[in-house]
Amino acid sequence: IGVVATLRERLDTPLVTTIIETLEQIQAIGLGYLTLDRSTSTLSGGEGQRLKLVNHLGSELTGLTYIFDEPSVGLHPRDVSRLNDLLRALRDKGNTVLVVEHDPDVMAVADHVVEIGPRAGVHGGTIVFEGSYEELRVADTLTGQGLRRTGGIKENPRPWGRTLPIVNATANNLKNVSTEIPTGVLTAVTGVAGAGKSSLIAHAFRAQFPGAVFVDQSPIPRSSRSTPASYLKLMDPIRKLFAKASGEDASLFSFNSKGACEECEGRGLLITEVAYMDPVTTHCEVCEGRRFKESVLQHRVRGKNIADVLEMSAEEAGEFFLSGPLRAKANALIETGIGYLGLGQSLATLSGGERQRLKLADRLSGSGTVYILDEPTTGLHLSDIDNLVGLLDRIVERGNTVIVIEHDLAVISQADWVIDLGPEGGNTGGEIVFTGTPAEL
Repeated sequence: IGVVATLRERLDTPLVTTIIETLEQIQAIGLGYLTLDRSTSTLSGGEGQRLKLVNHLGSELTGLTYIFDEPSVGLHPRDVSRLNDLLRALRDKGNTVLVVEHDPDVMAVADHVVEIGPRAGVHGGTIVFEGSYEELRVADTLTGQGLRRTGGIKENPRPWGRTLPIVNATANNLKNVSTEIPTGVLTAVTGVAGAGKSSLIAHAFRAQFPGAVFVDQSPIPRSSRSTPASYLKLMDPIRKLFAKASGEDASLFSFNSKGACEECEGRGLLITEVAYMDPVTTHCEVCEGRRFKESVLQHRVRGKNIADVLEMSAEEAGEFFLSGPLRAKANALIETGIGYLGLGQSLATLSGGERQRLKLADRLSGSGTVYILDEPTTGLHLSDIDNLVGLLDRIVERGNTVIVIEHDLAVISQADWVIDLGPEGGNTGGEIVFTGTPAEL
């Protein structure tokens, strides 16, 4: 900003003024640490969201409708107020602003709140509340109950002995820092956006301990046919279950093989390419979107055909499956808080937080393992935070070491050990400013 401001003395034009205003808005939203030549592909989801917000703030258009999908993702609590200022500025320019959000601090500045529920997946889909934030706080809904809760700080952190050292880390903005990760406990790594949390754990720590299981929110490698059942390797045992009951070949019960509907080739959808336009997708009327030939659906196991089973939620499947391995995989989805997902649901429909928990469900069985979770509260409702903390505690109790990169104070307060980076982001971060228990923090 200082460099551009010097240009104003010689070129006091609207262009220079616009550049300065935009840079000031970038700084106001907490992204002042970004260099202007940085590739946008290296930005976190939260950083990308805020840059979009600044971009629209500079527009002179009014009367528009803006929709922001969880703009607080990746934001330290300190920065949420800055986000709120920008959202209100957009509104005050004469626009309509819709925000899909879980953060109570963002809800608090809304003029009107709509809650969808009562729960997730097949248990949701209805409007359970409309009104002001003050009315929501006293409402008998899951969000209202969550807003009324008051959490405490973990009073008796787990003891630990052995540690995993990080020595002289210099990745990205880290300033030659060294620290230790205690084993057998839950460690929270905190700090403002850009402080160096991911650089310390996802880069420096993993480089020194490559055996650690890293569970982030990156897209799961998938095709248009990928489902939770295929990702968890449930499809083969399910096909064998139907093959054994029917006496048919297992490949008959695959929508990628002999059993596929011939009209849609097992997609459940018909995709029509239209010149100069996006493809047009329509429901397959032959199989009614179920992907299988009618002859395949005649074969049943305990009254259910293969399409019925794939349409089950994990919660329903956990009760349906009798075999240990199948039930264990379904229960892993329930334990990670995504038991509402359908076994045959397309992975393309999952949020970042759901993808992360699906990865975690696939890797829950280990012991003596180091797990790293990158902001596991992303996409989680207030009522699910306790479930997440309970899950993390169970993973630790099995003899594992868990490290969470996190902003949510409800999770940080229940950790056994905290490593706080800062003091700010970018070049003004990269230092360890605190290590200790939540109570000491």
